[in-house]
Parts: sequence; C-alpha cells; structure tokens
Amino acid sequence: MQEHDTSWVRTEMALAQPAPASVRGMGAWVRTNLIGSVGDAILTIIGIALVVMILPQVINWAFINAQWTGPDRSVCATVAQGGIQADGWSGACWAFVNAKFGQFMFGTYPIEERWRPILVAVLFVALLVPMLIPRVPRKGLNAILLFLVLPIVSFVLLVGGMFGLPHVETSRWGGLLVTLSLSFVGIAVSLPLGVVLALGRRSKMPIVKMLCIIFIETVRGIPLITVLFFVSVMLPLFLPAGVTFDKYLRALIGVSLFAAAYMAEVIRGGLQAIPKGQYEGADSLGLGYWQKMGLIVLPQALKLVIPGIVNTFIGMFKDTSLVIIISMFDLLGIVKQNFSDANWATPQTARSGLIFAAFVFWLFCFGMSRYSMYTERRLDTGHKR
Repeated sequence: MQEHDTSWVRTEMALAQPAPASVRGMGAWVRTNLIGSVGDAILTIIGIALVVMILPQVINWAFINAQWTGPDRSVCATVAQGGIQADGWSGACWAFVNAKFGQFMFGTYPIEERWRPILVAVLFVALLVPMLIPRVPRKGLNAILLFLVLPIVSFVLLVGGMFGLPHVETSRWGGLLVTLSLSFVGIAVSLPLGVVLALGRRSKMPIVKMLCIIFIETVRGIPLITVLFFVSVMLPLFLPAGVTFDKYLRALIGVSLFAAAYMAEVIRGGLQAIPKGQYEGADSLGLGYWQKMGLIVLPQALKLVIPGIVNTFIGMFKDTSLVIIISMFDLLGIVKQNFSDANWATPQTARSGLIFAAFVFWLFCFGMSRYSMYTERRLDTGHKR
C-alpha cells in the first residue's frame, strides 16, 4: 500500500493568540466608530465642535455661577462675580431645589413622620437589588417579599392608623413618593395582568377572547388622562351610596389598567413570534395548557419582548405626571406647584426646578433601559425556527 504523507497534520493544539493590534484597543474603537468613513469623520468633527461650544456654558451655568444655598430668590439674581443679568441665565438656582427638596421627595407628608417613607425606600432597595443580581439565590422568596409582602408593609407604614402610627391621608402624599409608588404598583400589576389579557385574546373560547379584545382596544383607544378622569370623577357615580375609594387608590387602578392593556399587546407580539413547533412539541409531551404556557411558551415570549416591556414601564413611569388632573402632585407636579411661592418666583428657579425634575426622571428611565439591555445580553441564547 502507498503510504500517505502526514507531516503537514498538526499533532498539537495551537496556542491561543491575541487579537491583532489593528482590531483592539482605543485606536481600533476610534477607527471603527468615529472615523470609519468620510461621513463618520464629518459627523464626529461636528459633534466635537458642538460639545466644545455648549459644554463650557453648561458647566458655567450649572456649577460655577450656580447658587447652592440661600433663604429666598434674591440669591438667585446675583452672579458669582456680582451684578444682575437681565436674561436670567446667570446661573442655576439650586438654592430653590435645596430649600424645597423635602417637598420634592415627600410632598406635604408630615416632617416628623418622614422616617416612614424613608424606611419603605430602604426596604424597597434592599429587596430590589438582590432581585436584579442573577447570582443571588432564592429568587422565589425574594419575589414574594418584594411583590406581596412589601406592598402590605408599605401600606401600613405610609398610611398609618394602626400599630401606634399616626394616620397620614394620601392627599398629603406627593413628589417622588407618589411617582415611585404609582410606578411600582403599576409595574407589579400590569405585567401579570397583561399576560392574562394576552393569553385571553389568543384563547379559543369566544367569550373570553371577545372580553379581552374589548378591554384592550377600549383602553388603548383613549388617553391616560381620560382614564384618570374617569376613575376619579365618573367611577364614584356608578358605586352604591356610601361606597367610595381613596383618590390615590383610584389613580393606582387607572394607571395599572391602562398599562396592562399596552402590556398585553406587547406580550401578544412575543407569543406570535414563537414558532408553531414549540406549541406542537409541548403538546407531544402531553403537557396541559398552563404547563405548556408556563414552562415552554411564555419564558421564550417574554425574553423576545424585553425591550417592549421595559419601554412600557418607562412610559408608565413618565405618565405618572398626569395624575395632576385629579389633584395629586407627583415629582413634576410638586415642582411646578412651588413656582407659585412668592419667595422663589423667578425664571431661574423655574428652570432649575424643571431641570432637576428632568434629571430625576432621566436617571430612573436610563437605569431601567440599561438593565434591560443587560438582561437581553444575559438571556441571548439565539432564536431558531
């Protein structure tokens, strides 16, 4: 037999080599993202020019010439170098934010009782952080504490009237307390309710399907401000005599139902994106309807629509500002309400207050967006048909 030459065959595994210098490091990132083409280079130059023109003025207004403390609006009319400028853009009036910070956070919640919402915030962070970290064990217990136990404890602490705690009416709540509480309850309620509505809309039972379609299309066809007006003004007219609901509870119901309708359509899109073979495979294993949905279909569907779910959460978080229509003051509402304070009524205070509110909203929304991107990358296992 003729012998074959095998000298060219590698007998040992090749050692891993670093990536070429041309595709790694800061220089490679700049070439790829900033000057990869003539158009990219032109846009990069324009962007740098805009930053050079705008950033020094922003730093000067927000930090160098800003007034950080003071008893009233008079401090905000004086530039750091002295004198008064007619255009009102001498510097930020953070003294206004500093003086009203307590109201921006808690509304008119009694000062001596503000330890209660602070304790609720601490408990919320203590339960939320382990829930967001994948490596922390006992997610089931964590979820029960966060979504079932914490709302009850929060209600007892915030409302009071039991266990020796003075009663605080929800009409005295305001600021970031209202924004976060409405958002948290809306998120906790709208996601499971949206799942149920999405499954109901795809149900083969005509009555269930029709009821879900009517609810979803009706709520999606009207603005949130109308929903809030209805639950605040019109709903009591349909209740029996002597039966009433707290205004804050009405806002919770309105925001939650409104978000659930949009959430249902997002999740329905995920359900329709799942290949038919996944349903057939679950049926071939003899799984029941709820087993099939809970173990096979829904986990895949929810993973596919994470951006849509988070987008709905972000929209709901910002839409809490509309509760001002029912005389409740969230963060933005309480900031605007303080513009009427004669001690602080200047253009500088208005601009500074609005920028502060915008920064707080951006901080929370950006955080949700970044975490959703992290979750997408962690769950990205591919999707093959």
